[in-house]
Amino acid sequence: MPADMNRLAATIASEINARPQQVQAAVGLIDEGATIPFIARYRKEVTGGLDDTQLRLLAERLVYLREMEARRDTILDSIQTQGKMTDELRLKILQADTKAVLEDIYLPYKPKRRTRAQIARERGLGALAEAILANRSAVPASLAEAFVKDEVADVKAALEGARDIIAEDLSENAELIGRLRGHMQARAVLVSKVADAKKDNAEKFSDYFDHKEPWAKAPSHRVLAMLRGWNEEVLSVTLEVDADDLSPIKPAEAIVAAALDTRGNGPGDQWLRDAAGWTWRVKLFSSLSLELIRDMRERAEEEAIHVFARNLKDLLLAAPAGMRRAIGLDPGIRTGVKVAVVDETGKLLETSTVYPFQPKNDLMGAQAEIASLIRKHKVDLIAIGNGTASRETEKLVADLLAKLPAPKPTKVIVSEAGASVYSASELAAQEFPKLDVSLRGAVSIARRLQDPLAELVKIEPKSIGVGQYQHDVDQGKLGRSLDGVVEDAVNAVGVDLNTASAPLLSRVSGLNQTLATQIVTYRNENGAFKSRKELMKVPRLGARTFEQCAGFLRIPNGTEPLDASSVHPEAYEVARRIVSACGRDLRSIMGDSATLKKLDPRQFIDDKFGLPTVKDIIAELEKPGRDPRPEFKTATFAEGVNEISDLRPGMMLEGTVTNVAAFGAFVDIGVHQDGLVHVSELADRFIKDPHEVVKAGDIVKVRVVEVDPKRKRIALSMKKEASGPREPREDRNRSNSGNANYRQAAPKQQQPSQGAFGAALLEAMKKK
Repeated sequence: MPADMNRLAATIASEINARPQQVQAAVGLIDEGATIPFIARYRKEVTGGLDDTQLRLLAERLVYLREMEARRDTILDSIQTQGKMTDELRLKILQADTKAVLEDIYLPYKPKRRTRAQIARERGLGALAEAILANRSAVPASLAEAFVKDEVADVKAALEGARDIIAEDLSENAELIGRLRGHMQARAVLVSKVADAKKDNAEKFSDYFDHKEPWAKAPSHRVLAMLRGWNEEVLSVTLEVDADDLSPIKPAEAIVAAALDTRGNGPGDQWLRDAAGWTWRVKLFSSLSLELIRDMRERAEEEAIHVFARNLKDLLLAAPAGMRRAIGLDPGIRTGVKVAVVDETGKLLETSTVYPFQPKNDLMGAQAEIASLIRKHKVDLIAIGNGTASRETEKLVADLLAKLPAPKPTKVIVSEAGASVYSASELAAQEFPKLDVSLRGAVSIARRLQDPLAELVKIEPKSIGVGQYQHDVDQGKLGRSLDGVVEDAVNAVGVDLNTASAPLLSRVSGLNQTLATQIVTYRNENGAFKSRKELMKVPRLGARTFEQCAGFLRIPNGTEPLDASSVHPEAYEVARRIVSACGRDLRSIMGDSATLKKLDPRQFIDDKFGLPTVKDIIAELEKPGRDPRPEFKTATFAEGVNEISDLRPGMMLEGTVTNVAAFGAFVDIGVHQDGLVHVSELADRFIKDPHEVVKAGDIVKVRVVEVDPKRKRIALSMKKEASGPREPREDRNRSNSGNANYRQAAPKQQQPSQGAFGAALLEAMKKK
């Protein structure tokens, strides 16, 4: 095993709470082309039981660390070529554990443009800098007189050249940069202020017009909000360091001066202290501030992506209503309510458009049309999109259902997120080439009630809209993270090979869009698959792909009963030995939990399959094809509460959690504007992470705390006891984040110039 692989495995192991051997085994499988779902489910013996969360983090860190190893090799080669490599330097490079530290070490050896310090050295001023450092009792100006000649016009120019040389040496001192970085990370304060010219038109950023908080503690949603305000040129965002320190020499300047050992009181010591302060203000503060702002953005983006991914997972794994006939209603005012009827498999049966609202106001005609479709197609479910005119459409349906005899369909408000994206997509055009774009949305709404996962996989994850500031984060990272979530969700549930669409099949482990299309084409030409083995007849689907995908594809009522389960074909022999030990037929033993629980899993272990796999097989035989998603439930919106103006503090309402952020949960209570349950209002106990209490799709009861119609903000509470009024805003933590301490601090001390720095920083942050 190469040394760099051992180092890489040890690093990742410490981060995911595993052993290096487990990491090495997982990396080997990933490098061979195995997918995360396959490794997590079917290679537990190999990895020692690493789960999908650990494996996702492992895969992400693997990319970063391999990039760092490649950069380490480049740096080693570069310094070796320059003939400047020493054993001590090599050891430092090999021990660097982050890209930042690696670049700090490389800085003195990195090829660079001709600098002021280099020009000063060419003019012979390196000797002056060395003289000042060596003789602190001498007056620097006196030492400089000997260097006034040729291109050095006077003593001032000589001393400035010496200062440039010392400043560059300090700026390339890896140990010093590390200490300053640590100091800034601990002491830096993030400051945002409003640009006066923009103040009147920037109400959405009013929380940050005059805001301060520690850099290290700024939560992701506030960071991204401030940076968005900055990019829109509404806010200025800067860092302050040591602003509340009253010492004559600020701590950061003292750290720089200490690198020059200026503890004495000679003229040279004083000159060097001034040079250290200048270096901090002009060079180091700006470069490190840029770095910290970038780190802060990355930290905020990672958290935002994590929240988006977690919400997407909850939405994808939301309870399916099941294989029941459904009507999808895509509400609209002037353009009418689009209606689509689908059968149990999601096949489109009929469409229509009704006009119950202005300008036609044909309420009775709309109800008659919907009632006719219910009777004609024996509809069990009515899915109503939650967009414009949603509550009016729901009332229309509720009034209609009150007139119908039992059994009546169940009406459900369904999130429209991404429906319009699907309607206009190439996939929708292929599915419904002759259907109007607006009607395709109604089909999607009906289908996503039947099976949210199967329908939502047709939409680009970023378009589903369950994240905060999703357009402000690295789109590549976001895309990779969300694709991983979709892949894990699809494979956790499993896919019916004979009914799944190509988009759904493409998310199965080992498959892609091309192979998924090939499978559907084969199925259309040859009829339903009778067994998993038949997959091998699909063009371009080889043994390796079959290994990766087979366990996640289901064939109910096929020729092989185990094909309906998550037992992998490679382990069928183990399953049959288990069944044989029960003395029963396979079909009769599947689902017989009492009999299977009596078995000792250890007696079925062999050279290839260990205890984890055997336990999984027995569990699957107990509940074959089990769906990990929860039972289907619906929220009931309050009658007469249709608009934000209908809300009053103290109202108790039922709603559906649509989104969960770091600061709380958003709940749809049926007024076209989600309300916020702040994290402090989620429970009667302390909650650090809202996901401890709720997830997207949950049905919850909430109390209206406060309503701000102008800003379209609704504050809700899930506490049992009512608390005092709270300002309905995203950022509630400011009041207890310690911000008041900064506002009461000593008068602001002189900070390094922000002009050029601010321009450079803004330009850097606008570049993705």
